Amino acid sequence: MIGEGGRTRFRPKNKRNILCVFPAYAPSFGTFQHAYRLFPDVSAFMPPQGLLLIAAYLPAEWEVRLIDENQRAASDADFDWADAVLMSGMHVQRRFIDDVNARAHRRGKLTVLGGPSVSGCPEYYPDVDILHLGEIGDATDAVIAYLDDTPRRPPQQLVFSTVERLAMTEFPLPAYGRIDLRNYFLGSIQFSSGCPYLCEFCDIPALYGRNPRLKDPDQICRELDAMMARGARGGVYFVDDNFIGNKGAAERLLPTLIRWQERNGFPLNFNCEATLNIAQMPELLAMMREAQFITVFIGIETPEEDALVAMKKKQNLRLPILEAVDALNRSGMEVVSGIIMGLDTDTPQTGRNILRFVEASNIPLLTINLLYALPKTPLYDRLARAERLLSDEAAARRVSNVEFLMPYDDVVRMWFDTITKAYAPDALFGRFRHQAEHTYPNRMLRGPQPTAALVRFGISVLSRVLWHCGLKAPWRRQFWDLCWPLLRQGRINEVIQIGTVTHHLLTFTQEIAAGRWEASFYADPNRATAARLMLPPLEAAVR
Repeated sequence: MIGEGGRTRFRPKNKRNILCVFPAYAPSFGTFQHAYRLFPDVSAFMPPQGLLLIAAYLPAEWEVRLIDENQRAASDADFDWADAVLMSGMHVQRRFIDDVNARAHRRGKLTVLGGPSVSGCPEYYPDVDILHLGEIGDATDAVIAYLDDTPRRPPQQLVFSTVERLAMTEFPLPAYGRIDLRNYFLGSIQFSSGCPYLCEFCDIPALYGRNPRLKDPDQICRELDAMMARGARGGVYFVDDNFIGNKGAAERLLPTLIRWQERNGFPLNFNCEATLNIAQMPELLAMMREAQFITVFIGIETPEEDALVAMKKKQNLRLPILEAVDALNRSGMEVVSGIIMGLDTDTPQTGRNILRFVEASNIPLLTINLLYALPKTPLYDRLARAERLLSDEAAARRVSNVEFLMPYDDVVRMWFDTITKAYAPDALFGRFRHQAEHTYPNRMLRGPQPTAALVRFGISVLSRVLWHCGLKAPWRRQFWDLCWPLLRQGRINEVIQIGTVTHHLLTFTQEIAAGRWEASFYADPNRATAARLMLPPLEAAVR
């Protein structure tokens, strides 16, 4: 039921105070928490897109507050104000979701949980009062009606499942007015939902379908306008599961994005996630370049072809991977890559093969994780049939829920060795040197007319980068070797990008080397290695 502005048509009989709480993320290579200090006001990674949508959809008569616990924790006073607490999150936030739920219950508050984690695994959350399964739609209206009827906790858990999804063209503008986008490392926006591919380890098709659902291009422009009004600057990430899941839709969107950039003086750059076959779409890449897309996250997963066939990711084999990466670089787009270790096809040579690929591809940022079987995936089902899924108790003592074919200690040691060598300072700055010489000059970057506020912001960021990377960091020699010539050429934005990414990656790698790490993105960040791996400290690689 859709009313004016994309809100529910449900007209409540009662006034309600709704507290939307977004749980924290665990630290990882991909959330850039060590880079926040380089930017004024930044304290979190990306805005909570799902909760912002729900906050905008709720009845206009209700009071709504939104707290992102990546910035600050909800207080007892926040919970006391609320009639109900709404949460959303992914599997990686499971422990933090449970914590928010427990704190809300201690204050006697009804809790509601939606989002991808509970939609995939409702059994993970037996203590939450109301579960919302699936995307926004008829279940959302049913939850709203229930909250209007009574804000008290039910005697037993209630489950509402979406049957009829809300068309994405009817989505309201996310409630950007409830946050300050200057507090976020990246802005976020969604154009489509779903992916046509059936990669064995991925739960997207089961959760959102294989036929991508879409917003209108003009709808995206309205959202960008709203984001700019709330302080968006720098980068905006398209959180689509696959930006080219519907190639025709992406081709229709891009001219509209280009016109929006032209009208607004090119204030933003864009980033997205796509499958590697995007490299075979030169006309689309040309439009992305003109719209100022500067990075593309690609799930390369592994350079070993037999592994790609086994995981049903044959789209990565349509063009040699290194040729595909080069095609993206020639379009001015830096590639960010996902890599998985612990696959059934892995051998003792896999780590070395990955390091050779890292060196040959010159991809600076790779999220190298151990395999974790997500529920609602073909991988999970296959391993369950083979009795190779660990129990929750056994998985809690490891960094994966998979019984690897290789010995567990060998897999973890190989992962550790691969990470620390890939992120040795000389290796990382060498890959960025390649980007500075072969990728960044291909960008068609334009920007808005500088204002006093924009100049102050740029000076502040650059001074922080030079302080933390050029003076304090143990890898400051490598930083200056690469960045001093760039500064002399006036390539300030590139220096900021290189400094930001290297500062986070190398600092996080130091923490891994010190034993404060999580090998799998889904592992508990409080759990260190069972036994410290005796490798040289990172500082030895700097000297």
